[in-house]
Amino acid sequence: MRKLTYYVAMTLDGFIAAADGSFDFFPLEGDHIEAIFREYPDTLPGVGREMLGIDPPNVNFDTVLMGRATYEVPGGGPSPYPHLRQFVVSSTLTGTPDDVEVIADDVLGRVRALKAEDGLGIWLCGGGKLAAALLPEIDELVLKVNPIVLGAGIPLFDGAFPAARFVLDGARVFETGVAWTTYRNSAA
Repeated sequence: MRKLTYYVAMTLDGFIAAADGSFDFFPLEGDHIEAIFREYPDTLPGVGREMLGIDPPNVNFDTVLMGRATYEVPGGGPSPYPHLRQFVVSSTLTGTPDDVEVIADDVLGRVRALKAEDGLGIWLCGGGKLAAALLPEIDELVLKVNPIVLGAGIPLFDGAFPAARFVLDGARVFETGVAWTTYRNSAA
């Protein structure tokens, strides 16, 4: 059974993006970025890989799951992660490239079916509403907590959801002040 991992950057006050969906306040330099390149190269978008002239292998994920707002992030492309199998959850989105599949209904059922397939893990890239809807299926949280207080924005989990208990699986702090905490779902 594959794991669904919510791997996401967030602020100290629990936001994954500003209210308009932007996230340019997160630092893009430092030792935590080096760790991303080394440990989570599969989460680098295609345009970033192209600009850097790199094509590292997927080591954690072979599938990415995004909400519509995450998929349509300003400056993003029509196929943001061409090195992964891409899914966008939306009941209204049409006209995606062939390598981006839209999930319009029964999201939980579809995610359960994806988890039952063979392969690497599934990366829940965002957003907060989708994370809240999928909370019962999230096996692991990898939170990149940045030393920023935003005050308002899109929360880590946005909407009503049942309580869930997670167990700390690891933590480390980088010189940049970014702290990575990994939790596993205690029910998984």
